[in-house]
Amino acid sequence: MKIAKVLILLLVLLAGGAASGPAAADKIEWHTYDSGMARSKFEKKKVFLHFYADWCKYCADMENKTFKDPAVIAALNRNFIPIRVDSDRDKQTASLYRVKGLPDTWFISESGEVIGHRPGYISTDQLMGLLNVVMTSAAAK
Repeated sequence: MKIAKVLILLLVLLAGGAASGPAAADKIEWHTYDSGMARSKFEKKKVFLHFYADWCKYCADMENKTFKDPAVIAALNRNFIPIRVDSDRDKQTASLYRVKGLPDTWFISESGEVIGHRPGYISTDQLMGLLNVVMTSAAAK
């Protein structure tokens, strides 16, 4: 009887996990700057650091187009620690990276070193190209 209860519990948990799997894949799992940088070191993953502001039209375009693309979502969630920083609310971090315009996107290594920087709007195709370059160059090392 006890084994039957355990099996039923496992089936319920597995069914719940299967049902929640696709939902997690339809959006980017954004982190705050501090938690994302710490997680990057712990998981040994590169950081995708994106600066934005609520008033920024191109930032909204990236949010509504580029960051809604399933391939972008999968690549960022699987291969990077995605961090999103509102430059109006976190002026200290924006200043640290000398953000002058928005949107502003950075690639950071697991050790916290800057790999690359791309200011301005990035289309889906452009971002997939950048992500592939960063992932490929990392694999070659």
